[in-house]
Amino acid sequence: MKIIEIIAHKDHSRTIRTVAQRLGAEDFWVGPEGEDSRRSIKLLVDNEERQSVLDALQSVIDADPKTRIVVSPVEATLPENDKDDVDKDKKKYSSVSITREELYNSIEKGARLDFNFMLLVFLSTIVAAIGLLKDNVAVIIGAMVIAPLLGPNLALALGAALGRVDLTIQSLKTGAIGLAIALVMSFGIGLWLPINLESHELMARTDVGIDSLVLALASGAAAVLSLTTGLPSILVGVMVAVALLPPAAAVGLMLGAGQLELAWGATLLLAINVVAVNLSAKLVFLARGVKPRTWMEKEKARQSMIAYIAFWVITLGALVMVIYLRKTVEF
Repeated sequence: MKIIEIIAHKDHSRTIRTVAQRLGAEDFWVGPEGEDSRRSIKLLVDNEERQSVLDALQSVIDADPKTRIVVSPVEATLPENDKDDVDKDKKKYSSVSITREELYNSIEKGARLDFNFMLLVFLSTIVAAIGLLKDNVAVIIGAMVIAPLLGPNLALALGAALGRVDLTIQSLKTGAIGLAIALVMSFGIGLWLPINLESHELMARTDVGIDSLVLALASGAAAVLSLTTGLPSILVGVMVAVALLPPAAAVGLMLGAGQLELAWGATLLLAINVVAVNLSAKLVFLARGVKPRTWMEKEKARQSMIAYIAFWVITLGALVMVIYLRKTVEF
């Protein structure tokens, strides 16, 4: 359950009460009127109903600039709600557990280009490069966990789903700069430290096959599912599985050591990961019904969705063809 608090002019009280009753809010209470004629109105809403409640509230009071809507988590309520078994079963298997606004707020943070993001990329690249050179799995996993490169990719998919050009541009900028930092840092380390071609972990990042594609597709889908079901802690495991940073570090290390053929293999692996994560993330957003609220925004998002999916499908097809030709030439 969530508490939706609406801080609005007193004249909106009747409208908000109607919305609460029509959409089945569990409880409803109104605070005292303040000096600015606004009052706090709180609704206790089930997870399954809060998106429809938020949409209805925004539709009727969005024009008032003094209105604010705040969503707060609820740890527990007493007494427990005694509904019949049919309703409980419906809730149990419901796929809706996080609102569009909560999802945006959660993912948008990962697309912010700030000092912390760049510092985390800088540090995780150092850790990943050393782990690859030392053939140390534990160190590489640590680098994958702290690397923030997954965030911009998920934000890019969400930006297309919602038709948010600003989020799309910001995520592209953040992701590109993050990858650039990783490549430059690992290139410098490749120039400075001797390359270890006997490292299994390093050499594994220079070879790409269909298994790499399947892993990246599954990881991108799992990332979005973990967010849309309200379980962001799962993202730690997803970050490890996607492994966007180690291939980027492998590219830089091989380029720094002058191993161009191996660097090409690592580049293909990195490209497959980026493309597959973005494509699968967008498809899951589509399947979960993540879309804007108004008709005009939905039409804009539909157009961006078609272009987005077409671009990644074509790019993925081209990469698969390149990988096939590379394997054919090798054998």
